[in-house]
Amino acid sequence: MTAIRYLKGDATDPQEAAAKPRIIVHVCNDLGKWGRGFVLALSKRWPAPERSYREAYASNSPPALGSVQFVPVETFVEVANLIGQRGIARRGQKTPPIRYDAVRTGLAAVAHRAMETGSSVHMPRIGCGLAGGRWDRIEPLIADTLLAAGVPVAVYDF
Repeated sequence: MTAIRYLKGDATDPQEAAAKPRIIVHVCNDLGKWGRGFVLALSKRWPAPERSYREAYASNSPPALGSVQFVPVETFVEVANLIGQRGIARRGQKTPPIRYDAVRTGLAAVAHRAMETGSSVHMPRIGCGLAGGRWDRIEPLIADTLLAAGVPVAVYDF
């Protein structure tokens, strides 16, 4: 099993050969709300992930926790909108919105897609910003899903 590569940089600009398939993963809420955190960097670079997410939540069957939308944004690059948080953080809320089981389920789907396409996976420290998660809980989920499947993973600290 390989290890996570920790890099300084922008997760929307994966440090990988341009001719190799890449998946950029981030965590979304299950309310259809897009507008704070890493999604702002995604939207600034590509409109398709936000559009796909909003269209899905405007439909009669919005994505459930643990599901993933794979959105092509460039040749060899797709964004994975992983639905891994219940609602959004609110002042005074005792339980953070992150749902670790949903993140695990979503990462397993990302692992499957990465193996199918020969992609490497790139992400910020998913689930640890607005979702309120802890990296010491997320990192093992990455190891158990992506790394266990032999998928190369890079985590970016901006």
